[in-house]
Amino acid sequence: MKIGELAQMSGFTASRIRYYEAQGLIRQVARSANGYRRYPSQALQTLQIIQCAQQAGFSLEELKHLLPDNDTGAFKQEELIAGLNRKIGQIEEMQRHLAHSKAQLLDWIDMVQARPEGMACSENAERVMASLKH
Repeated sequence: MKIGELAQMSGFTASRIRYYEAQGLIRQVARSANGYRRYPSQALQTLQIIQCAQQAGFSLEELKHLLPDNDTGAFKQEELIAGLNRKIGQIEEMQRHLAHSKAQLLDWIDMVQARPEGMACSENAERVMASLKH
């Protein structure tokens, strides 16, 4: 299929598809006599994998190692499982970090809202800042 068809079917722009091709993510692209790119039908599936993987936080470099083999078109199962497990570990670490950050922010809100009766905002700010240093 031509790049315009692939772009329409995938929702990606033609320039984005060419970029993925240049990065080695879309392979086996043929050229017709007039120089137009001819993409195999599996290119659409590859673009869908790229989109899902990027939404999950995979970089393009990581994706290169997870896509099907150039020659056989098959996934390298062990490499794929290892890459997916690494990403899960990274996501879990980010979740722990975000939970810690959220807890800190909630503590700060509680401290700000616990302003003693009659205390000026500036004094409360100093009180909160002093408690954060400890």
